[in-house]
Amino acid sequence: MENILESFWYGNINPQEQSTEKNRAIKELLVLMGRNRDKLCETMTAEQLVVLEKYDDCINEMNSLIEMEVFAYAFRLGGKLMLATLLDSASGTL
Repeated sequence: MENILESFWYGNINPQEQSTEKNRAIKELLVLMGRNRDKLCETMTAEQLVVLEKYDDCINEMNSLIEMEVFAYAFRLGGKLMLATLLDSASGTL
């Protein structure tokens, strides 16, 4: 088994990719979003496309910040659960 910390350090572990690669519902939504976006863009002026691109940039930045916060929270929660498990094991309680 390879060292998980080393894999994480070198960027070989990417939770975002894992969650979308194996999730059929997400894949289907991405296809639908792309199709609908293409239809929408066909009806827009150049100026509207620029505004949409700026909107997309804001949405992507917000999603990135939310993902980071969720990751940090889940990481801390996992650590707390592990600590509680180890402390309970050390005290002999189940």
